[in-house]
Amino acid sequence: MPKAIIVGGSIAGVCCAHSLIHAGWKVTVVEKSPGPPTGSATGAGLGLDPQSRQIIASWLPVPDLLHQSTLPLTIDQNQATDAETKSSWVLARDEEFNFRAAHWTDLHHLLYTALPPEAASFLWGHLFLSFSISQDNSKPSVSVQARTLQTGEIVEITGDLLVAADGCLSAVRRAFLPDLELRYSGYCAWRGVLDFSENEDSDTITGIRRAYPDLGKCLYFDLSTRGTHSVFYELLNKRLNWIWYVHHPQPELKGSSVTMKVSKEMIQDMIQKAEQVWTPELVRVMAETKEPFLNLIYDCEPLEKLFWDNVVLVGDAAHPTTPHCLRSTNMSILDAAVLGKCVEKSGVENLSSGLDEYQQIRLPVISKQVIHSRHVGRIKQRLSVPDWKLFDPKAARSVDCEEIQQKNMPLFSSAPLSLH
Repeated sequence: MPKAIIVGGSIAGVCCAHSLIHAGWKVTVVEKSPGPPTGSATGAGLGLDPQSRQIIASWLPVPDLLHQSTLPLTIDQNQATDAETKSSWVLARDEEFNFRAAHWTDLHHLLYTALPPEAASFLWGHLFLSFSISQDNSKPSVSVQARTLQTGEIVEITGDLLVAADGCLSAVRRAFLPDLELRYSGYCAWRGVLDFSENEDSDTITGIRRAYPDLGKCLYFDLSTRGTHSVFYELLNKRLNWIWYVHHPQPELKGSSVTMKVSKEMIQDMIQKAEQVWTPELVRVMAETKEPFLNLIYDCEPLEKLFWDNVVLVGDAAHPTTPHCLRSTNMSILDAAVLGKCVEKSGVENLSSGLDEYQQIRLPVISKQVIHSRHVGRIKQRLSVPDWKLFDPKAARSVDCEEIQQKNMPLFSSAPLSLH
């Protein structure tokens, strides 16, 4: 059986493991985290589109497990909130929005535990160091070196294909594109998940359900008259997921994460500023959330290539994107599905042909979606967009409001899985 080495054991990496195993490959996943996540402080909500759900279901031994571990998002609503009066009004509402809400940790656990152990090997607690490509015996191979974090030992893994699923700051990508720079959006995102399972009748929960009556089935986007916006929806097991995008000078990136550690003082300052912008009901949810965190929002100009020799990029390594159109996870799932189909079709003996087909299928899609997500984010943050006036929720025309709906994403529900 051909062997793939996957650098990165997040959702993109686990999805590639499923797809390649279905294509007849064995996989080894190299991941620096010490073990599978069981409840991460930086875990958050995500939305799955119908195409992604169909793909995931095909990998699960019991397809209905995905449905059981998610909540419906049947409504996409953009609304505005007046920072002075705290009154809200609807800008655009789509009641045919067929997404489902998942928690990152829940989805990862579902995918990880469904992998067949005889075909998938996980090297937890291993930090990727470097790779090399060999053309010996006319059959290219790739070797990866990684450090065992617990002992410091250096291990080497050899395979036929290297899959870079190591995120938007990808070390593998840097080997081919050393001068590539990410584009800072101009803002960060405060994120949090409030677990209200033990106080579901509290004033906070009663109030938030009154202020957001379609919680449990609605994806709320709230645009403030102060030029900022928030996202709000319910997750399974009595949890509320919230995001607040705040303008922020470009911070210095440290390490391999775009998540910033925050202090109690930073959280208190965030809550005080939220009181000036959002309704008291939403502010209370933010204030009662344990361990909110701060994401730095980056993307980059679409790449011109996704593979070199027998090394291929997937997920955020292939398309760092802003989160405004729920694309990151969905694009990663489709990357994995298409990659598996293409290398199964080509076989390991014609691997370059399979990787080229993967690139031809995915590159046009992800390029359009990254740019569109950037466009929507800048509109909602009241930043300049070519050929657009700054978005004013109080004066916005219906045609402007429709532009920011999720369904206007290019190839929203019909991204191709093959060339034909």
